[in-house]
Amino acid sequence: MAKVLILTPMKNAAQYLSDYFDRLDRLTYNKQLLSVGVLESDSNDGTYAELLKLADEYSGRFQRLKVFKRDYDFAIPAHLSRWEPSVQLARRNVLAKSRNQLLFRMLDDEDWVLWLDVDVVRYQPDIVEHLLSYRLDILHPDCVRKPGGQSFDLNAWKDNGTKNMHDLRGTGGPVRIDSVGGTMLLVRADLHRDGLIFPSFRYGVESPAIRSSHPVWGKGEIETEGFAAMAHDMGQQCWGLPDLQIIHA
Repeated sequence: MAKVLILTPMKNAAQYLSDYFDRLDRLTYNKQLLSVGVLESDSNDGTYAELLKLADEYSGRFQRLKVFKRDYDFAIPAHLSRWEPSVQLARRNVLAKSRNQLLFRMLDDEDWVLWLDVDVVRYQPDIVEHLLSYRLDILHPDCVRKPGGQSFDLNAWKDNGTKNMHDLRGTGGPVRIDSVGGTMLLVRADLHRDGLIFPSFRYGVESPAIRSSHPVWGKGEIETEGFAAMAHDMGQQCWGLPDLQIIHA
């Protein structure tokens, strides 16, 4: 069986941590083939201290479980929401750096990397086996707020961003997509080793895989969308599972 590394960057996630580790513990995949890495950045709610406590509690249940801290001194102004357009480029720049930091610190001899957001609150216990069964190098289930609802993770799209995962339902199997999100993303580890990362800058200005103009910052894709454009430039296809839904808080 394949070795799988689950990676989660997080910030101000104290309220989700107990359930996050409980869900990992309920995975049916062989725990001795599962490793978990978490990177915390810039939290002010006690996330890091709680992470250390829970990591100590759960460490013996996985092949490896490590917690890292890397601050970027980035904070969204209190009067602005997380989705405020004016902060998106800076916010996702930091998130891309966090993903890459975590990847480079944690990846060892694993065959697959499963990116998982801490605030994904429901997924099937056999999700790892299910995703691996498709044997696709980059694979992303549909992340929604409620079963059957519209996609929450709008970074997964195709056709120049005009179609999201909820527009592609009904096939029952994988569909080709042009971009991915990171709420839950399976990546063959050798692609990361070959140089596939999460750009912290506007990537792919000359790439045919990017949108002609991002609605916030114009030309170029960043973070998970930049990852997808880079994958395209490396000759790789991204795939989505619109009929497999995971639930976001």
